[in-house]
Amino acid sequence: MEKYVAIDLGAESGRVIVGNLSKIETIYRFPNNLVRIKDSIFWDIFGIFNEIKKGLKKAFNKYPNQIISIGIDTWGVDYVLLDKDGDLLENPYHYRDKRTDSIMEEVFKIIPKKEIFTETGIQFMQINTLYQLYSFMKNKPQIFKATKYFLTIPDLLNYWLTGVIKNEYSIATTTQLYNPIKKDWSKKILNKLKLKRDIFSEIIMPGTKVGKLLPAVSREIGANSKVVVVAPACHDTALAVAAVPAINSIDYAYVSSGTWSLIGIETPKPIINKDSYKFNFTNEGSANGGFRFLKNITGFWIIQECKKYWDEKVKSYSYDELTKIALEYGPANFKIDPDDLRFLKPGLIDDNMPDRIKTYCQETGQKIPETSAEIVRGVIESLADKYTSTIKVIEEITNKSIKEIYIIGGGSRNALLCQLVANIISLPVYAGPVEATAIGNIMIQAISMGEVDSIARGRKIIRESYKIKKYMK
Repeated sequence: MEKYVAIDLGAESGRVIVGNLSKIETIYRFPNNLVRIKDSIFWDIFGIFNEIKKGLKKAFNKYPNQIISIGIDTWGVDYVLLDKDGDLLENPYHYRDKRTDSIMEEVFKIIPKKEIFTETGIQFMQINTLYQLYSFMKNKPQIFKATKYFLTIPDLLNYWLTGVIKNEYSIATTTQLYNPIKKDWSKKILNKLKLKRDIFSEIIMPGTKVGKLLPAVSREIGANSKVVVVAPACHDTALAVAAVPAINSIDYAYVSSGTWSLIGIETPKPIINKDSYKFNFTNEGSANGGFRFLKNITGFWIIQECKKYWDEKVKSYSYDELTKIALEYGPANFKIDPDDLRFLKPGLIDDNMPDRIKTYCQETGQKIPETSAEIVRGVIESLADKYTSTIKVIEEITNKSIKEIYIIGGGSRNALLCQLVANIISLPVYAGPVEATAIGNIMIQAISMGEVDSIARGRKIIRESYKIKKYMK
């Protein structure tokens, strides 16, 4: 049976996964750690590419004649700049780097905030490519002057595998530099900010075959010459949403729950109006060429950062253990706003996430949590509150009643979170698949290669092949 390779890169780890739409297998997993240099943080992009090739070599060793295509997905907003020879001009910054602090206000003096939203339909976050790129151009003009190509992270990895330079649609929409009405890069924003239009390449749609592997790559990983690289929908959330196992209802909302939590609905056209602007919603590209109307909020990042601190200074916990002690603790006596900016940056030993949570509670007049169990319980309850309040805002903006909720990704394993959401919103909550992004990646590859005829058919296969748990109030 033909197989596909999904390379799924997250903020904490990367995976090389092999399979078809009904069954997947993780072949290789590696950590994806940020790199601190002076006061800046970067992605170790060369190390990431090396780990990808290690995983691909393992995949082709195990299934030498069955793999027919490869697809890469990553987080959004981050980017690289290449010179005329296609070489990196600088290592890619991490979106949590401090260089975008206060940059949004500078940009709004050049282009009014409302004009940017009307042009792009994208949620305002200081991590967006627009503000990263403007900061870079402002502070490193000579390097920017030498730029020939702009690529997002998955675009770069596709280029290194195939030698082909393209920008993929779903990831391009996360930049806040794309006009969803004109379906092209926003000339208005690029011109006003003096960002060179010619560095932005052709935008290809999800499912496009980027090209065959470069001969040097094929030799290194042991692949045959017929294997192609497909741009599945290079934004991880677009693929996770593609794998939502909703086969009957159209009145559903999804929650892609992981390091970030993305809550929204699918729509064929962007929703850009006074209400979506008021509530700071976003319109990102979906795997079917339409849009994901959603709100991007901080997710399990807060617990991940707490865990890093506890592992080093208190006690090493697994995520399952943290959920268990939070469940046993009972209702918490505090709530946080996960999107408070103090929770955005990576923690340090003397500025760690548990202490930030305690400071937040002190400043907001709440009981200060003391134990790991209490902190985790409070964060999970806060996420559940944020999920449900966001869904109610979606109903308000769209004048549409949500009948079902699908929680996909790593957060779908958290029974406490899923049950809390069901309890608060009084709607059925369906949890799973956990590996929605990788499954969606494989689905779009299968459609591209002619094995599956549509996303609707793919979702039916997913619903029949993976365990989906239902939660009720």
